[in-house]
Amino acid sequence: MTIAAITVLCSRVLSVNAITAGFAYLLGVLAIATAWGLIEAIVASVAAMLCFNFFFLPPIGQFTIADPQNWVALFAFLATALIASHISDRERKQALEAKARQKETEQLYALSRIILMTDPAQSIGFQSAQHIAEIFDCPAVALYDAKSGEIFRGGAEDLPDVEGQLKQVVMQSGNLRDSAGHAVVAPIILGGQPIGSLALKSLSLSDGALRALLNLVAIALERVRTEEAANRAEAARQSEEFKSTLLDAIAHEFKTPLTSIKAASTSMLSDPSPLSPEFRELATIIDEETDRMSLLVTEAVRMSQIDAGKVRLERELLDVGDLLRRVLTHFESKAEGRELKLQVDASVPAVYADKDLISLALRQLIDNALKYSPPGSPIGVTAGLKDHRVIIRVQDRGPGIPERERERVFDKFYRRQTTKTHVPGTGLGLYIAREIARAHGGDVWVEGEPGAGSEFCVALPLLDPEKTGP
Repeated sequence: MTIAAITVLCSRVLSVNAITAGFAYLLGVLAIATAWGLIEAIVASVAAMLCFNFFFLPPIGQFTIADPQNWVALFAFLATALIASHISDRERKQALEAKARQKETEQLYALSRIILMTDPAQSIGFQSAQHIAEIFDCPAVALYDAKSGEIFRGGAEDLPDVEGQLKQVVMQSGNLRDSAGHAVVAPIILGGQPIGSLALKSLSLSDGALRALLNLVAIALERVRTEEAANRAEAARQSEEFKSTLLDAIAHEFKTPLTSIKAASTSMLSDPSPLSPEFRELATIIDEETDRMSLLVTEAVRMSQIDAGKVRLERELLDVGDLLRRVLTHFESKAEGRELKLQVDASVPAVYADKDLISLALRQLIDNALKYSPPGSPIGVTAGLKDHRVIIRVQDRGPGIPERERERVFDKFYRRQTTKTHVPGTGLGLYIAREIARAHGGDVWVEGEPGAGSEFCVALPLLDPEKTGP
């Protein structure tokens, strides 16, 4: 129609010469290429050449050319029309692609904003599937979360029998298309590992846009998981703080009567009037056990504070030998005839540590050794210097700990199946000892062979008091 209109206008209405008609035809071909495409422009170029020959090149009214120069002009016109059509069509396609990329960018931006404002109280998978269907005008969306095993759907239509493809893509980490080619199924990758998959029906996206969409979905899923983990951690922290606060209050209530009992027993023992041997023995027992109970209450509070992460180290220079001797004195009445051997190398320097906490950690290890050692067997405590660290070892002759359980014994509340029925304990002592050592920049571990006893080792770094805060 365009070529016919140009022919009528140039030959009947305006009666222009051949050169003007040629330019008119060329403009028409360019307009057709821009509006419709290359195929239409080629057809228009051939039609324009024929009309140019028939109506404007002599002999007019015939498909012949008398002057050879007109042949050159005719083919130059055809070549120009075809090349111009091709260039115009390419620019048109590039413009359409640029428009499509802009639309994809706008859609991805809209999705990213919605994901940031997603309500964590509702299912993130369901919300993501719905938002993708709405923003990208996708008739059907299926989102598979590999962690929960759930499939969330969005859009007005459905993707039948897509469950197997979603799970297959997670296993293979490669894109799939259904037999009709109407849907694409792609893995959702985070940190190099597939965490789910996404199926989209009748949605044409560039590879870059599809990858960006999958990354946004991965971020949404991981954001919710991170928030859930943070909420669980916060709930656990609040529980530990509540337990610590409650234990502080209970300890305060215990210490008031303990102080009164201690004052009474001390007064009885220091009274100048003589006491019968029976009463003096009873008063001594009351005085010693009051000290022991007061120490147990203090240790329980410190353990709770450590567990809640509320401990502040009060460091000071400590002589390791004096420290170990004071700790062992606490166990003289509990040794039940066992020998408590102490050996400290002369090369061991003073350590910069919290006296109360380190004493508590050592008491846990020695108490553990006493519980698991056979009656009459000695308990050895040694201290030496190795690799710029002070190593304190607590040795017993108990049943030992298998290799596979040596890390687990430091877990909170963990107790070995073979001993928990006949050995008293809470499963917190070793955990507390390791946490105290690590708070000082050291560590606790266990050595020894099963059947030959255990050796719990405490490593404390040599720290400079002037460079280490409390």
